[in-house]
Parts: sequence; C-alpha cells; structure tokens
Amino acid sequence: MDYFDDLETRPETQRLEEQFAALPGLIALAKSDTGHFGGLLADVDPDSITDPAALARLPVTRKSDLIALQKAHPPLGGLVSDWGGIGRILQSPGPINDPEGARTGYWRLGRALFAAGFRRGDMVQNCFSYHFTPGGWIFDDACRSLGCPVFPAGVGNTEQQVQAMAGLGVAGYVGTPSFLRIILEKANAMGVPLPGLTKGLVSGEAYLPPQRAAFHEAGLHVHQCYATADLGLIAYESPAADGTVEGMVVDEGVIVEIVRPGTGDPVPVGEVGEVVVTSFTPEYPLIRFATGDMSAVLPGESPCGRTNMRIKGWMGRADQTTKVKGMFVHPEQVADVLKRFPVLGRGRLVVSHDGHANDVMTLRCECAEDADDVLVARVGEAVQAVTKLKGVVEIVGPETLPNDGKVIEDARSYE
Repeated sequence: MDYFDDLETRPETQRLEEQFAALPGLIALAKSDTGHFGGLLADVDPDSITDPAALARLPVTRKSDLIALQKAHPPLGGLVSDWGGIGRILQSPGPINDPEGARTGYWRLGRALFAAGFRRGDMVQNCFSYHFTPGGWIFDDACRSLGCPVFPAGVGNTEQQVQAMAGLGVAGYVGTPSFLRIILEKANAMGVPLPGLTKGLVSGEAYLPPQRAAFHEAGLHVHQCYATADLGLIAYESPAADGTVEGMVVDEGVIVEIVRPGTGDPVPVGEVGEVVVTSFTPEYPLIRFATGDMSAVLPGESPCGRTNMRIKGWMGRADQTTKVKGMFVHPEQVADVLKRFPVLGRGRLVVSHDGHANDVMTLRCECAEDADDVLVARVGEAVQAVTKLKGVVEIVGPETLPNDGKVIEDARSYE
C-alpha cells in the first residue's frame, strides 16, 4: 500500500518522541510572537512541556472565544506570529476571520487526498465555495500540494458543473457529499456519462451511509476528512486494502486530545469528549485549541497500516450551554461541581419540566461507592453555589450514564 510519506507509518513511540521534542519550540514561538499566547502562557516554561500529561495541564483556547478575541485585537485576535507568512484572510460565519498561509500545503490536506486515492495529475473539480469562506481555498491548496490540476467550480450551476466535469475528464470531486449526489442525479437526467469520475473527498457536513452506498453503486470511491478553517486537516478516512474504513486517522501535523466538555481534562480511550488540537503551524500556532466538536478515540491501529491515533469522526457539538430559569448553565460549571468530590466520576445535568412547566435541574453522578444522604446534600449545595440555582442530585453506579459526551441534557418539552 502507498503512503503519503514515512511519517504515517512510524512507530507510535517515535511519533510521540518527535512531536514532543518539537512542541517546546512551538510553544516558545507562540509565547514570544503572539499577544494571545504571550499572556495566556506567561508563566509556562516551554521546555517543561515534553509529554502528554504536561500538555494537558496547559489552558485551552476555545473556538467560541475567537469572535471576542478578534473584536478586542483585530483582525485575528493576537494569534498570528508572522504576518509576512499570511497569504489570504478569509471569513467563516460569526464572522470569524481565518488566515491562510502563503506557502503551498499550509492546510495539510494533501495527505487526506492521497489516502482517498488521488494522485499527481488527477483533474479535480473543487465544489467548495471560494467566496469569503475558506472551504474552496483549503481544498484548492490540497490539490496543488499533491500536483492535481484544479477546476474551481464552487457551488451551484449544476448543469454547467456536469458539462465541465464531462468536458474536462475530471477524475476526482471535492465538496460536500450532498452536492455530489445532486451532480450525479443531474448528469443522469441530462444523459451525460462521467466515465472519468472515480474518486472523491468530502467534508463540511455529515457523510451518511445511504450517500456512501449510492456513490459505491455508481462506481465512485468517496471518503471523508475532518478539517476546520482554524486548524486545517485534523483527521481523515484511510481505507484498508479491502476498501473498508474504520474511523479516521489523525493527521501527522497535529496533536489531538479528547477532553471532557467544559474542561481541559483528557478522557479515557473510547469515551466521547471534545476535540482539542495543537497544530504545528508556525504562522498561526494554536496550542490546545478546543474545536467545540465531539469525538472519541478508537483503540488500536488502522488496518490500512497508518499508525497514528484514530478517532470516530465528528459526533456532534460540545457546547451544551443552556438557560435554566433565565440563567445560563455551562458544562464547565458541572465539571467544577464534580471536581469538588473526588469520589464522583462522570456527571450529567438533566434539565426538564415539572408538571407545571417549571424548570427542574437534576445532576446525575456516577459513584463507585455507596453514597449517603450527607454526600447527596453536599453535592446539592455545591450545585447551588456554582450555578446559583437549586438542583436535585441522583447518585448512580459506574458506567450508568450514556457514553455520548453530554454533560448537559436539555430534556424539556415545548409542545
């Protein structure tokens, strides 16, 4: 099996050693050359961050903070280290300004294209938007880094999309899976064959099993990747020799942690949590960047031969902030309560209605020991002290709560 480079198959011990040998330099750069990390990591000795446990002690910077940071320190929140290395400023909804480096391969998506079967010389139709948003530019950069000519089609104009795809002999598609299906249906309605189209890399929305099955039936091998406008590539599908796919392999240019929502604390392998990424991108160094996305680590290595950690892919959003009796309750407040009682494990705050449509908070806590009324009362007092709201406390056994990463569940009915 072919690989993009030797980094993909290095032993895990070597990967950890090499990444954490490079990490102090990245942290030192971020501290010295960006205002944000200069303040956030002021008391951190970069040379002390040499293993995952040390990294996990650093504070997180949340994607949800970027709007406020960029308003306070325009245009990029004091996060750029080298303005001479920035080629474009793009915008995501929010709005959030997103820098693109001037160098080819800045977003690192060439690795995902290669795993999806794209090779040098393959003509690619890029159906992500090039207007304002980063999607089109991210995948354009990936194609150029791999040596694939790009037709910058953008979105819409499906008849012209079909005609261009047929006339250019396009071999690969990049865009959302839903738009690829629209193009294929339009081509079928127009009676236009697309014999050259054999592969695709999709992102930007959920890739559903019926879509995957439909593409396979049409003779297309279409895989997905997980990338953001802040970080570039995070993880990607990598099929085994028989074509099967199990999860997503983490990119070689990042360190990924899965943490309990509302905290920076890593969770055990297999437990759902928030994706936190440290990116080795010197122009825009992001240290422990909390994406707001949920995922979980898959045990073992990918059958494709790539040795990096695997995640399950996108599993929802981590921002579960909700309003109770007119007041916001945040996941980090739930974490604060639980940390006060070492005997407690995971917790889940369920917000429901009573018989009169009044809000009721119930904190369900896992505990390996028999809990008495004193513990229940003390936890209830902590809930009120932290949230300024009264709540019911229920103690349950270990592994009782669902493994879905939810810290706050809004179970209220508004019908």
